[in-house]
Amino acid sequence: MHLYLADRSSVDAAQELMATFGDDAGFEAAARADKSRDLGNHLNFCRWRQIERLIVLMSQGRAVGTVH
Repeated sequence: MHLYLADRSSVDAAQELMATFGDDAGFEAAARADKSRDLGNHLNFCRWRQIERLIVLMSQGRAVGTVH
């Protein structure tokens, strides 16, 4: 899984969603991405999709990928 984070605000948004929605945080991020897409806002669509991926990574109980 490839992940691009433009800045710290994506991490903050992921943490906020996880604190508010718990196990459903990824679904909330996906819903926000879908809403942005429906409104024609491709930038926010991409941002929320990345946040959704970040939530999946942050939910893992272990390191994912190569650890240096």
